[in-house]
Amino acid sequence: QVQLVESGGGLVQAGGPLRLSCAAPGRISSTNTMGWYRQAPGKQREVVATLTSGGSTNYANSVKGRFTISRDNNKNTVFLQMNSLKPEDTAVYYCKVVTYVPLTYWGQGTQVTVSS
Repeated sequence: QVQLVESGGGLVQAGGPLRLSCAAPGRISSTNTMGWYRQAPGKQREVVATLTSGGSTNYANSVKGRFTISRDNNKNTVFLQMNSLKPEDTAVYYCKVVTYVPLTYWGQGTQVTVSS
């Protein structure tokens, strides 16, 4: 099964930045929407940010103004720049890619922990 490859998670102090990356293998083509989701302990997975191939973005209210999603179409990679992190941002972050077919692919998840 094809899986996305995530990197960039870790431990950071409140107020600090982190940058997540997610690469889709070359055999995943015609990607449409790329996005980031997160799941905190005891909570449901929620959308953080999405970005379509046309450049339209959508952010969760809780991260607006702090997080920025971007993509490199040549490298089939999506990024999430997270600034001014808060303890409540602590979660496992997953990337998701939806192709035009459509097919959906998920990353394995990367832990982000924000200490107060």
